[in-house]
Amino acid sequence: MVLDDYDFWLFDLDGTLVDAEWSYTRDVFDRVGDRLGYPFSDREAETIWHGLGGARDPTLREWGIDPAEFWPAFHAEEDPLKRAEVTYLHDDAERLIEAIHETGRPVGVVTHCQQFLTDPVLDHLDVRDWFDTVVCCTEETGWKPDPAPVRRAISQLGLKSELRTDGGVAGVLAGDGESDIGAAWNAGLDGIHVERHGPDHRGRCVLGDYRLTSFDELVR
Repeated sequence: MVLDDYDFWLFDLDGTLVDAEWSYTRDVFDRVGDRLGYPFSDREAETIWHGLGGARDPTLREWGIDPAEFWPAFHAEEDPLKRAEVTYLHDDAERLIEAIHETGRPVGVVTHCQQFLTDPVLDHLDVRDWFDTVVCCTEETGWKPDPAPVRRAISQLGLKSELRTDGGVAGVLAGDGESDIGAAWNAGLDGIHVERHGPDHRGRCVLGDYRLTSFDELVR
């Protein structure tokens, strides 16, 4: 695949471009567990944090946890500044975005990470100017795999997702989760899945137009 095959590139944020140190994740789930009276295991904390089991709400319900109670507790225990300080950029993501910038193609983010967390992370890592648009999913915008937030990002880029006159797909969305690929396909884009954990650890394989273990496979 050639990087300039697409008119634009969209990315998920957490787990795709950046990640937080495990100690922070573990601490958040300890405190959320205290609020809910539910002791999250390491595996359960990792499953929800990274979406390893697919959509998070059905997973929470399987464990007997009401998502309507979990998410307010989760966001109440998140510390935006502390999370930004423990968040690191994946080296392969930096190399890919630098290569895309060389082609002159616009780059955007569509993330489930909320605005109050996303902004400090982008500022702390000094990567805000990498992106031509950043869309944080909400009840209003919709949640991936709903294509609505993806289409909002495309609109903010001043572009369209329709097939090009040469028959090629106009854009692509890259992410580490099933919802990212679903959102890409639902919006008429190609979907790139980067597997940060391995299918054995995830417990399933995620389909995609391209399936990678590192973005360096595209840069090379």
